[in-house]
Amino acid sequence: MIDVKKHIIESDVLVVGGGIGGLMAAIAAADGGADVIVAEKSDTRRSGSGATGNDHFTCYIPEVHQCGIEVILEELNNSLVGGNADPYIQLKFLSRSFEVVQDWNKWGINMQPHGEWEFNGHAYPGRKRIFLKYDGYNQKEVLTKEALKRNVRIVNKTPVTDFLTYNGRIVGAIGIDITKEEPEIVIFKAKAVISATGNTSRLYPSITPSQLFNTGHCPNNTGAGRAAAYRAGAKLINLEIPNTHAGPKYFERCGKATWIGVISDVMGNSIGPFVDKPTKELGDITADVWHSVFTDKMQDGTGPVYMNCTETSKEDMDYMLWGLKCEGDTSLIDALDDAGVSLKRDMVEFTKYEPILVGRGIEIDEFGRTSVDGLYSAGDEVGNFRCDISGAAVMGRFAGEHASGYVKDVNNDGIDLFSHKTVLEAQKFYSRLYENKGSSTWEEFNHGIQSILDDYAGIRYVRSKTLLESGLEYLDHLEQKAKNELIVNNSHELMRALECFVLLQIGRLICLTALERKETRGMHKRSDYPFTNPLLNKKFLTIRRLENGKNELEWRDMRIN
Repeated sequence: MIDVKKHIIESDVLVVGGGIGGLMAAIAAADGGADVIVAEKSDTRRSGSGATGNDHFTCYIPEVHQCGIEVILEELNNSLVGGNADPYIQLKFLSRSFEVVQDWNKWGINMQPHGEWEFNGHAYPGRKRIFLKYDGYNQKEVLTKEALKRNVRIVNKTPVTDFLTYNGRIVGAIGIDITKEEPEIVIFKAKAVISATGNTSRLYPSITPSQLFNTGHCPNNTGAGRAAAYRAGAKLINLEIPNTHAGPKYFERCGKATWIGVISDVMGNSIGPFVDKPTKELGDITADVWHSVFTDKMQDGTGPVYMNCTETSKEDMDYMLWGLKCEGDTSLIDALDDAGVSLKRDMVEFTKYEPILVGRGIEIDEFGRTSVDGLYSAGDEVGNFRCDISGAAVMGRFAGEHASGYVKDVNNDGIDLFSHKTVLEAQKFYSRLYENKGSSTWEEFNHGIQSILDDYAGIRYVRSKTLLESGLEYLDHLEQKAKNELIVNNSHELMRALECFVLLQIGRLICLTALERKETRGMHKRSDYPFTNPLLNKKFLTIRRLENGKNELEWRDMRIN
């Protein structure tokens, strides 16, 4: 039996996940007077999708943009991070985005690397540009230091696996200490929890299916916050709408807007209507607008599709290579060098990557509150708002601010978490995995999940009632097989195994919500409902787990205010 640590770790606010959203939430909550703990699976100095840096920050600066905020909102919704969001949250985000930019600059993240507020990339010709170019290589180190300055306690190497509720209110969470060979269960007691566990990778096979961790986003982000929130009774939203990213083929790295080139055919001719010459101010937004350009061109035989930098000026080429380093794409630069690729001579083939969950997940309001009392969320795991790094930073601040006020009226005295039903069930389940005598590994389990979701609820083929129902049946069989045959030898393998059970649960929710969306919309293609239903325009689908274990699916309107 896996031991439960005898000492409960108590705080006012527990932040789950030490990425950009989590650290900003912790800083804001501490500034509000709360006692704050951050529980992080890895190490906050280098964790999450912003681990190695970033170079674009969506924001609105009135004196630079010289227009009303509504104009920038329109541009936001026409960008790769737009759509499937509540506009009232987007407006609040934009209204305070510059405030966060100024704070980051003051703290030591260089938001003016060339001496001014510089907006480049991801842009349409003749339109307002909304992506601030910055040097974020040190952003995680800086935010960690800012949190520590405020006496935030950081507990690294402790992934959180479940949230604890009492009378419908959040009272804590369960984590696993993976610092040693033998895992130990950790109990956190808190008056509020802010979940910020990032996107969900490893749901579907990557462009190199045998390589589980060749993914454009952080492979450690597997949706733990979404799954824990769902089990605690929170609503999840927009799970059935797939989204993807794109970049160099076979070597998955994000940052396509950092490239200063033209999306081209095999002859070097521009495919999109936006640019025919490389320009750092615009980039080439074709792939942001035409998400399926890479697969479409392969399927009709006119591919492959390339990023063509052969006509990029030396000045812009230097700017691009600098931006890739800010983005943290140094391994990509090294790989190109090792392969003898010259960007002035050679075009680089690009492709669409596997589906991930970014901006699909937990439903929140403008303060980051979920439908469960005391539970907040921020960052990529939110389902009705998305703005990547900047969205995580600003919404993390909102969640931390509100949570620090909320906890002042909360009393957790007299609640015995050692005998909490969720703690006892978790201890039993984790111990069962650790004591199994089977021969299956977590890698095999993860590959099985990916194969099922790719075949029955993916984007390579269509979706349909029969396919989705078959997928659900296969996931059920796989779950039972894993429970009986999965072998776990140490704390690391236990962590990976539990990630896979989370992925399977999220895969099941994707199938259920995809069944309910009886239409074709974007990359959600139903062969039995091939049209886009206008009655579902500006409608979002939520799912939540009821106390009896059944699911409740509801449609709601997009919220303007």
